[in-house]
Amino acid sequence: MLPAPVRQCIILVFLPFFSFAQTNPVIPTTAQSDVALPDTIRKSSSEQGSLNEQSATGQAVIFAPSTKRRIIQAVEISDKLKIDGHLNESDWQRAKPVNRFIQVDPTQGKRASFDTDIRVLYNRHFLYVAAINYDSLGRKGLRAPNFKRDFSATAHDLFGVVIDGFNDQRNAMTFATNPYGTQRDLLSFDDLLNDVDWDGFWKVRTSRTDSGWVAEMQIPWQTLRYVRSADSTQSWGINFFRRRRYSNELSAWSPYPRAFTSSRVAYAGLITGLKPPPPSPNIRIQPYVLISDDRYNGTEVGYSQAAGIKLGGDLKWAINPNTVLDLTLNTDFAQADVDRQVNNITRFSVLFPERRAFFLENASLFGAGLPGNKDTGEGGSMVIQPFFSRTIGLATLPDGTSTPVPIDAGARLVYRSLNRNYGGMLVRQRGIPGSPTTDFIVGRYSENVGRQNRIGGLVTLKNVHATDSLRGRQNGTVALDGFFRLSQTVAYSAMVMGTFGSTDTDKGLSAYSQLFYRTNQLVAWWTQSVVTKNFNPEMGFVSRSDVIATTPGLYLVNRGKWLPKWVRNFEPGAFMELYHKASTGYLQEALYNFNPVWLTFQNGGNLGLFATPTFERLDDGDYRPLGLNIASGKYRYTRYQVIFSTDPSQKVSFQFTGETGRYYDGNLNYGRGSLVLAPIPHMAFTLSSELNNFRNVGNYSGTIGLHSIESRMAVNPRLQLISFFQRNTYTDKNVWNIRLSWEFQPLSFLYIVYNNGTYAGSIRATDRQQEQHTIGKLSYLKQF
Repeated sequence: MLPAPVRQCIILVFLPFFSFAQTNPVIPTTAQSDVALPDTIRKSSSEQGSLNEQSATGQAVIFAPSTKRRIIQAVEISDKLKIDGHLNESDWQRAKPVNRFIQVDPTQGKRASFDTDIRVLYNRHFLYVAAINYDSLGRKGLRAPNFKRDFSATAHDLFGVVIDGFNDQRNAMTFATNPYGTQRDLLSFDDLLNDVDWDGFWKVRTSRTDSGWVAEMQIPWQTLRYVRSADSTQSWGINFFRRRRYSNELSAWSPYPRAFTSSRVAYAGLITGLKPPPPSPNIRIQPYVLISDDRYNGTEVGYSQAAGIKLGGDLKWAINPNTVLDLTLNTDFAQADVDRQVNNITRFSVLFPERRAFFLENASLFGAGLPGNKDTGEGGSMVIQPFFSRTIGLATLPDGTSTPVPIDAGARLVYRSLNRNYGGMLVRQRGIPGSPTTDFIVGRYSENVGRQNRIGGLVTLKNVHATDSLRGRQNGTVALDGFFRLSQTVAYSAMVMGTFGSTDTDKGLSAYSQLFYRTNQLVAWWTQSVVTKNFNPEMGFVSRSDVIATTPGLYLVNRGKWLPKWVRNFEPGAFMELYHKASTGYLQEALYNFNPVWLTFQNGGNLGLFATPTFERLDDGDYRPLGLNIASGKYRYTRYQVIFSTDPSQKVSFQFTGETGRYYDGNLNYGRGSLVLAPIPHMAFTLSSELNNFRNVGNYSGTIGLHSIESRMAVNPRLQLISFFQRNTYTDKNVWNIRLSWEFQPLSFLYIVYNNGTYAGSIRATDRQQEQHTIGKLSYLKQF
């Protein structure tokens, strides 16, 4: 029998759905100029001006997708184009350009300030997209702070194309670039589940002129996903978007409300005249060879040196347009970014992001659960994920420490279609002393219901093999979930999970429910979740156990004429986080966050002020932040916070977060500053410092610091030297990571990596431990 508090919470989890389902919100029908804009795009300039004047009255409107979609005609060619960003070939003149982009932000529905001409060609092997991005400031107006792949979309000038090859208005593939040819790509489903770290096989080159910049893209048909059709000619969903960063203006060829993103392909136009080759199985192999030199120096890590060579690789087989099989052998992640150290002063476990390539692709399919979003307040701090790939390749040793473990092999099969999506993953983790050989299995299924709803399930199983001294054991999770887009502005999601295993401590329940409302003028949410004490997903992640969490909130988005011209949005808000202990029902933590000021500047900077009255109840055995000796009891205090950031596209930008106020039985002053220097796109430096100054907290007074320096030196987006250094005074640990990366052809790399880690084995500096790893890795991708 479940405890009464848990039973009550499960009722609350699903109550919002049943109560809300009785209504059917209707999209506003006012300001029809915005809704009809795509249909009237060819009207005379006087008529267009009238539309623009009317659109000013519709800034808050979430308009419906137009019934008459904009159309671009693709032109077939026989030649193979040279991709250099100059459009010198005569074939480009055969394509009729489309233009007349419409602003998404700042003035929804207004004609874009500068023209963008788009042309599309194709031949037997490639789809070609070219964009001429006009700008009266020419080279002087372009912003590109760095050459990082998957760069920040809000800090760069960029042009992008979104392709819906299934034309189902749900699946989107995005290919974008900045004026220097840096690539950004992602997969999206329902403008909600995003694989931002997916790296597609495609090519882009750009050129910059006194009248703007040009982007020329070459996308292989094998990279795209589209239906097998008996018709010789196909039509796909497509959209084009552009950000002119100097004025921070976002525009699109087929307009969509500013509350959404370009991945909302229900608003996309059509590309016609395509004759893609029939989808056929295509195979991509990527073998690698790695040479390493490992050195250890210290009483705890020992004194040793070893050199070695390692062979392995990945294989990707697109069995058909819907099904992709990935295989990996002797998997290596030497080129992945190192984790950033964190000094956690909350009662929540820290979620470190996945950085390993094999687990990043199609991560959204397996990434079901409550993501949490403490930074924006949308959903609170709770994270509940029945599957989290970082649990693979990382073992907990008998002494409680964690260590990376080699992965011998893995396989992943993913199927996506208009009606359903499913996938499975099987990974074998190598056994090492203290950690037996372990198998990881995960299966995922989701059924698309209606136009934009889905229901599904997820199952995981961790099988730890028996050894001479240890018995084998299993741990697993079963989850059922659903997502319902009740209107363009309202979405509801829920999930119920249970864990099982070899012991009773593995048997527990968890659930969450979230109602979300988003328009151009208001964002609101209500999230309810519960995690029982014995809920133990060893292949997942839970930020807090034995808890009932209630986290409602909202903020306004105001663009009144009373605002100064340098302010784009005034966004005051408030949100609440209540955490009760599930086993007792007692209130353990309450945060009432009031945000009377949040300003978004026209240049993309921000200023926010927060006040957070807080209640904390610490029981014996509860987690203490940073291990501080805080006495059990009840604490009430208020903390104050300021957040400030400047224009991130400038050559010099700055971010600062400061907090002050009481903290449990003492005081805590917190500050974090980050200075970015990007004199030219080829050079970028980030200096960050974080300080926690404790005064009489658990009888401790002192300052803990976390400092880092990061640099990116690039000849071009394909040849870069990245270095990172971080110093943590709390753990007395330094981390160095230096990585030379050369992409000598699309997705084929040469890496030279140096890692150096030090930490104090005792209070004496002479006992400092040290690890040094030097790695050379060559990988080559061949697509058949």
